[in-house]
Amino acid sequence: MAKDKTLKLAFVGGAPNSAAGYAHYVASRMDGVWRLEAGAFSRNAETNRAAANTYGVPPSRTHDSLDALLTHESGAIDAVVVLTPTPDHVRMVEQLLRKGLPVICEKALAMTSAETRALQELCAEENSFLTVIYNYSGYPMVRELRSMIREGVLGEILHFQAEMPQEGFLRTDDKGNKPVPQDWRQKDGPVPTLHLDLAVHLHELIFYLTGEKPLEVVADQASRGWFPVIDNVSCLARYSNEVQGQLWFSKCALGHRNGLRLRIYGSKASAEWYQHNPEEVFVSFADGRRQIVDRASNAKVASLRRYNRFKAGHPAGFNEALANLYVDIHAALTGYKTNGRQESEEVFGGDLAVEGLQFLEAMVRSCASRKWEKVG
Repeated sequence: MAKDKTLKLAFVGGAPNSAAGYAHYVASRMDGVWRLEAGAFSRNAETNRAAANTYGVPPSRTHDSLDALLTHESGAIDAVVVLTPTPDHVRMVEQLLRKGLPVICEKALAMTSAETRALQELCAEENSFLTVIYNYSGYPMVRELRSMIREGVLGEILHFQAEMPQEGFLRTDDKGNKPVPQDWRQKDGPVPTLHLDLAVHLHELIFYLTGEKPLEVVADQASRGWFPVIDNVSCLARYSNEVQGQLWFSKCALGHRNGLRLRIYGSKASAEWYQHNPEEVFVSFADGRRQIVDRASNAKVASLRRYNRFKAGHPAGFNEALANLYVDIHAALTGYKTNGRQESEEVFGGDLAVEGLQFLEAMVRSCASRKWEKVG
């Protein structure tokens, strides 16, 4: 990427000691299309200074609050990445949109569908740019799987299973000590934090792969770990075009570090992708044949040069997937600056975020009613 096309970033939140801050720093720099130039990385002054030092941001461009960043940086940066805890997103995204700054926000965009819709409408009113980070669809083999589905390799999509089990709310360290999550992760709002952490990814991935939308759900939830929050959810879903779905997401599933797995079943073949083995899609055909597709095989998308920073056999992972998404956001924002429209098949804004929160809210209603609930 030519140097004059590099865009300038600021972070709000995202200190290296945060959940994903350093990953965003590494990913945004990986392909030379972004440069982190300013930030308000932490409310803690010492952590804020340390973050700036780690990221190479000068003291003069290190700010102690979003207000200070807006005062000093509004004309000097191309986009702001919001990496604060989810409960802080609405206030910060609203401030940034009203200042006319393009916003890149970690998922979930907000805590409820009403809040999310308000941000979507504000973005439209201000004619601004807003995108939400869903990094798992940046994996090359997830994109390869989408290409296979679009080309009809799987035939008509019949049903799917999507799961994201983790163990962090039940596992201990080797001395028997319990985990200490951030305070906001130990509280539930109208939509449990578990849904906002994990289920938003499953919703986005199924839409990304199939283009289908959830219509109604029946769900069950429980609290089984150390904390008084929902930490295990199972859900049956009916999607558009009569596609059936099963979703499971958990933080009390011992043995799963981050067990993201997608199984898509069609009339001609099925396909499976597992994040712990991210370089392969396993395909089973109706005639009994089985095939493993990876970057070194007859892949049409994953073999593209942009996904092969190093040759196949040396697996790419989470940071590379996030870097792929940052390249896509760069392209989407550059297009927006040119023609005033936010257009991308890889980058999603308020529309998908609203639907996702409505999906999660329907799950919550179903757990209370013990019945199928419509989405929206």
